Amino acid sequence: MRASIIMDSKKPQEGIVLTPEQKKRQRERSIAIAVALGVLVLLFFAVTLVKGPAVLQRPI
Repeated sequence: MRASIIMDSKKPQEGIVLTPEQKKRQRERSIAIAVALGVLVLLFFAVTLVKGPAVLQRPI
């Protein structure tokens, strides 16, 4: 029973295995998406500050 718990390190990996170049490009894409999201958050925050408390005073 104990032997079934231990993973066999000689088994080949299943699924998609990325090359180092693909891993690098994936990381660069992830960083670009994170930066774009951060800029968008800052833009929304800045617009909210510029509009001021009038944002909360709207007709029902």
